[in-house]
Amino acid sequence: MSLTATVGYLVMRRNNAPESSSSSSSDEEWSTILQKYDCEKRKLRPRIIDYDNVVYRYSDDEFKSHFRSVCDRFNVGRATAVRAVRRVCHALFRRASRFMQWPTGDGAIEVMRGFERASGFPKTIGAIDGTHIRINAPKQNPVDYINRKGFHSVQLQLVCDHKALITHYYAGNPGSVHDQRIFRLSEVAEYLNDDNAFPEDSHILGDSAYEIHQHLLTPYRDNGHLSEKQKKYNYRQSAARVTVERCIGLLKGRMRSLLNCLPMARVDLMAEYIVACCVIHNICILREDEITIITIPKPNDENNGNNSREVRRNARILKRDIIMNSL
Repeated sequence: MSLTATVGYLVMRRNNAPESSSSSSSDEEWSTILQKYDCEKRKLRPRIIDYDNVVYRYSDDEFKSHFRSVCDRFNVGRATAVRAVRRVCHALFRRASRFMQWPTGDGAIEVMRGFERASGFPKTIGAIDGTHIRINAPKQNPVDYINRKGFHSVQLQLVCDHKALITHYYAGNPGSVHDQRIFRLSEVAEYLNDDNAFPEDSHILGDSAYEIHQHLLTPYRDNGHLSEKQKKYNYRQSAARVTVERCIGLLKGRMRSLLNCLPMARVDLMAEYIVACCVIHNICILREDEITIITIPKPNDENNGNNSREVRRNARILKRDIIMNSL
């Protein structure tokens, strides 16, 4: 089929599609497809014939490798693939609460035991951290999405347990929004004031970018004069908190679009896509799927306290000191 005929076929196919189908793909994505056809002739790639008799012979590693490009493998058009991905993402997003749950009851006790076995840090039911997902510059308000590192992104905040299983997520804010504001907007900030969410006076662990709380413990700031007990506390706290960094590495290692650049133009659908990736990550963890860990480095930003909150802050520091002396 000639280049002109191909473009004409795509336009005709779009015009004749039912309303529900056309609404599932944006004008921007159709424009991208047509522009690629305008710039270069479509390359013919070899595709699998009789794949029913081929796929089941793949090893686990071969399956993971080949199924990163289903368009080539199964003679699926790009627009069709976009619609399929969107439908699957929406289905996973709607079921997110089934696979990502805050630990309670016996589950919370098991998580605390798991963290203590791994790091020696007591009464921990989760570790919290955030990461930036790189995106192309949006057409509307692109400046809002430029983060402190200078590229466009949306943010993802995660809490995970000792197995790197995601127990809470908050996704979709522009990259320029400060980490503390992301935290305050999330449900986790509300959980901190609910003792029922932290049985047995438990807590989550964060780095120095977070403000210390009775249920969110942070490391001691290293001013060069830390005691041996404070250093030991920081070591154990870091050993437990590294689980969330591992979780982010696993998530981006499995879902490479989160590691490189999100292949989407519509900002309003990005959070749903990211949450769907988190669901897939948890399914992989539950099925004990193995993958090489990718380390995502994070700068050591510090957050100064507020004198107006000194009384509550002293109580939080007291809890940290008690744990420090018990290690």
